[in-house]
Amino acid sequence: MSALLTRLFSKLYRICFAFFHGWKFQNVGVGAALFRPYRVDGGKEITIGAQTVFQRGTWLYCCGVDGRKAALSIGGGCAFGYNNHITAVGQVVIGDNVLTANNVYISDNLHDYEDVSIPIMHQRVRFKREVKIGDGSWIGENACVIGARVGKNCVIGANAVVTSDIPDYSVAVGVPATVIKQFDPQSKKWIALKA
Repeated sequence: MSALLTRLFSKLYRICFAFFHGWKFQNVGVGAALFRPYRVDGGKEITIGAQTVFQRGTWLYCCGVDGRKAALSIGGGCAFGYNNHITAVGQVVIGDNVLTANNVYISDNLHDYEDVSIPIMHQRVRFKREVKIGDGSWIGENACVIGARVGKNCVIGANAVVTSDIPDYSVAVGVPATVIKQFDPQSKKWIALKA
């Protein structure tokens, strides 16, 4: 009975989320929801597509720096795991049907650290590069995407740190992330790349 009640609560919460919390965002699609507890900074610059769900512990941050306007756009049908942190000081665009595991970090910025006389937390936050995550991609547990683009239908392995672009239909792992497999449209097979 407990599982049934949990599913019913989840469905009801998703139906009501946009009505009760939609005013905090630029736009929230039907059936989209962030499960509590969550944190949102700069919600008026954030759009969330229909049927996109964020599990507990999400932090969405969208605040421009250096006179730059920030925008965070998340497509429809996405499923984000627990404790995901997505931050935009410029632009982050996440496509449709993107899946993430827990503890994923997606960011278009870095903290400066050059001045050793100032604690890093007091140095400026700097826009690195626009981030795009392509439709249908899967980002594994504890992975980070920082100032890079991930193509369509990619797999980013657990604990990977993506700092350079990953092409469509690729599997990338490691620190820094490197492509180890790609889909070959001619043979219709995933091909392991030679090291």
